[in-house]
Formats: sequence, structure tokens, C-alpha cells
Amino acid sequence: MDFISHGLWGGIICGRKNKKNFLWSFLIGIAPDVLSFGILFVMIILGFIDQPDFKIDSHNSNSFPSIIYTLYNITHSLIIFGAVFLIIWLFFKKPFLLLFSWGIHIVLDIFTHSFEFFPTPFLWPLSDFKLDAWTWGSYWIFIPNVILLILLYFWFFIARRNKK
Repeated sequence: MDFISHGLWGGIICGRKNKKNFLWSFLIGIAPDVLSFGILFVMIILGFIDQPDFKIDSHNSNSFPSIIYTLYNITHSLIIFGAVFLIIWLFFKKPFLLLFSWGIHIVLDIFTHSFEFFPTPFLWPLSDFKLDAWTWGSYWIFIPNVILLILLYFWFFIARRNKK
């Protein structure tokens, strides 16, 4: 799924309480992609690497630097998410619920990434199992996603206005 949609899903599900929670939920929702592909784009802009061919099968290609695969595995793993969530909960003695935006990101990616481009390693490091799911760039995934986000945000803003 595109990273803006991830932020918007995180915001509408986890950040409806106030603007600060929305901002945190949005940022946490986009963080897995920013921490992997964002670094890739910084490496390209700074001239450390040439722009890879994004049309090449990422699952079987060395077109991308190995650090990108490693970061993608870390940031798109439900195992890592769960461990970080529990560590933060134990450290602060309460759960940081806005962190669920990260988990939502991973779950959405499980079903919107195919083997053609970065399938989601949601069980990493325990397993390399990945689903060959639908690609988020197809019209029958992307357009319903946008429509559903518009409807949910419309409902949210109407409901909030009616409360006032």
C-alpha cells in the first residue's frame, strides 16, 4: 500500500482522540516505509547508489542494496512489532496504543504486496514465509482504498462536528 494511505489508516484507526494523537499515528503508520524506502531514496539523492529498476522482481533481485531488504524485514515484521510493543509496555508500565499504527501498516501490506515487489516478511525473523497477495497499485485495490479512506474521514469529521 502507498505510504500516505498507511498514515491515513493509522490516523483514522488510532489517532482520532486529538490532533497530537493523529499526528503520531500518522507518522508511526508511515514509519516502516520511510525507514526502508526513505533511506533508499536518500542514498539515491546523495549519489551513493544508482536508482534501481523498480520494475525488476524485488523478491529475487539484487537490484536494491542489502540494507534495504534488512530494514524492510525489520520494519515489516509482526514479530518485531510485537516485541517492541511489549518492551515499551513493560518499560512504561502501560501500552502505547498509537504504536498499533505500525501493526496496521504491516497487516495491510500482507494483503497488498505480491511477490513482484517486496512481499511482506510478517513472520521475520522466525520464518521467511510471505504471501503472494494483490498489488496495491492495481486499480481494484487502490481505488477502493481511496474511496474507503474518504468515506471514513468524511464520517469522522461529520461525527466530530455534530459532537460540538
